[in-house]
Amino acid sequence: MPHALPHGSSPLPDFTDADYHYQGANSVAITPKPEPEANVIHFGAFIPGETIDRNGRTFPIDAVLHDMVKHKASDLHLTMGEVMCMRIDGEIERTGKDILVEDVMRSLLLPIIPPRNKEEFSKGNDTDFAYEVPGLARFRVNIFRDRMGVGAVMRQIPEKILSADDLGLPPAVRKFCELSKGMVVVTGPTGSGKSTTLAGMVDLINITRQEHILTIEDPIEFVHKQKSCLLNQREVHKHTQSFSRALRAALREDPDIILIGEMRDLETVEIAIETAETGHLVFGTLHTNTAISTVDRLIDQFPADQQSQIRVMLAESLKGVVAQTLVRKKGGGRVAALEILVVDKAVASLIREGNTHMMGNHMQTQKAKGNVMLNDSLLNLVVKGIVDAKDAYMKAVDKETFLSMLTAKGITIEVAKSA
Repeated sequence: MPHALPHGSSPLPDFTDADYHYQGANSVAITPKPEPEANVIHFGAFIPGETIDRNGRTFPIDAVLHDMVKHKASDLHLTMGEVMCMRIDGEIERTGKDILVEDVMRSLLLPIIPPRNKEEFSKGNDTDFAYEVPGLARFRVNIFRDRMGVGAVMRQIPEKILSADDLGLPPAVRKFCELSKGMVVVTGPTGSGKSTTLAGMVDLINITRQEHILTIEDPIEFVHKQKSCLLNQREVHKHTQSFSRALRAALREDPDIILIGEMRDLETVEIAIETAETGHLVFGTLHTNTAISTVDRLIDQFPADQQSQIRVMLAESLKGVVAQTLVRKKGGGRVAALEILVVDKAVASLIREGNTHMMGNHMQTQKAKGNVMLNDSLLNLVVKGIVDAKDAYMKAVDKETFLSMLTAKGITIEVAKSA
């Protein structure tokens, strides 16, 4: 049986932003973690200028990635002085047998790094890019330095874009795809399936409308085919210098719908809001946990003396927020739990007046309009027998309220008491 990290181990960051409809994994033979060697080797500097030319060849990492897909893992972790690890159904499992040393890391990583990324890595000690194994999948790659040397995380991006039907997108989310203008934010912690949801929403637009879609990503993850829409995908650092620069240029590229892979800074957020105000439909992502905290984060990006004006602009432009998290399913795989905020006149007024703390009550009383609280979504998954109550509780933001909701349904769980 696969084993998770031992109790008390330092938690690794969650890198699971891939297909959240994995249906479990085969058993993986795990070798207990050996002690790292006393003198850990250092990874030599990458040499900029080498060109990746697959030309029908395979690289050593390809065999590892085939194994990763076979085990239905969302992420592969390569850490110097450690065995290979994979994230399967949300948990880190040691799937390798041998300690990764410098020569092995070189053979796995060096051949697949594009020249620009080698240069970026040599200057900044980390870099992101996409890597594709034809006929298998695309992978989002992050290479970094840590105290042991060089490490890497490769996240699987399924070749098949899951449709709105595949994902089971609720009617309110589908309606966001029918908007002619405004801003919709898909949010959640790292590894919550944001990219998968956005890809499904873009695919729905691509099928049902005849317009121009422009995506700005870092890197490009899901590759969309032209359907009813004209579709351009631009990659930051490869096709443009930054999100903000690409977003400014987008206004001269006649788009109807713009997807911003990540709204990382004030300038990008500001341009996104302005773009939504000027008659475009803008989709973006943040790393907040709830719909209300998303609205607050957008406003708090700005200096205090600008926030009043931004609240007015946001009240006009924001049309919806989808906050999501992934919960482990009974029997393997994971499922998304969604919180949905539909911005109507009442919500717009709360944003404009700085009363975002009152939006939760509005969402509770206006569920008929498509609003969904995260706790309700989690409880629904528990009641349907899809997820375990304890796993749902661990994903709840308002845990005390969720515990009360479980109790009202006659469901009890063991919860560790606070010190």
